[in-house]
Amino acid sequence: MSAGQAVFSGWMEIADKAMYEEARRRAEEEALAALVSQYAGTLYRVAYSVLRNPSDAEDAVQEAFLRVLRHRETLNEVRDQRVWLIRIVWNIVLDRKRRSKTRPETDDVAELARVLPASGLSAEERATAAQHHAHVLACVEQLPAKERQVLMLSAFEELNSVEIASVLGITESSVRSRLFRARNLMAGLLDYERT
Repeated sequence: MSAGQAVFSGWMEIADKAMYEEARRRAEEEALAALVSQYAGTLYRVAYSVLRNPSDAEDAVQEAFLRVLRHRETLNEVRDQRVWLIRIVWNIVLDRKRRSKTRPETDDVAELARVLPASGLSAEERATAAQHHAHVLACVEQLPAKERQVLMLSAFEELNSVEIASVLGITESSVRSRLFRARNLMAGLLDYERT
């Protein structure tokens, strides 16, 4: 091989490596963008359910995605990205709650009430459904914290008991017993409100 061919071969290896790195970087960016578009709403609802403040919930979701960005090399190792992301945002919001040491009490459930399905309903039916939804959320707020957390992850985020156990860092049997207590308490609250 001549010196010219060796130099050309070396440049080709550098160019191939640069193209490979650029393609890998683009694929990572597309994967992260897909995660954001697919899970941002879910993560926002989880964050809002704890923080009860729209801007704080948005900040928590952004922080969660920043953590994902910092640790993107482990993204391929994650089996269930939805549960993994919910656990990240859950830890962020609980950490923020611990730091603030106060839980803001608010009756502002309008944000969660907005997510009601409205297609095919008359204005009166939508108003009735929104009132019922707000009433149910107010009853959820009356639950003890442990039961409320499990119920919200189960009912609103539709996680199963294994996924909830992973998010909260508790056993699956604890999840089931807390969920049982939460449902019984909710039934009592809703029945009490009805009479």
